[in-house]
Amino acid sequence: MRYPASEKLEIIRLVECSHLPIKRTLENLGVPKSTLHRWSDRI
Repeated sequence: MRYPASEKLEIIRLVECSHLPIKRTLENLGVPKSTLHRWSDRI
């Protein structure tokens, strides 16, 4: 699934602000950790 840039940024912000561990937050969002790292590297 492809996400628009605005949605990628929102997911990154959600992960950063979440009180849950990163792994748990990503599992809840259905986004692999490797994908989050790739997005973060590009922003």
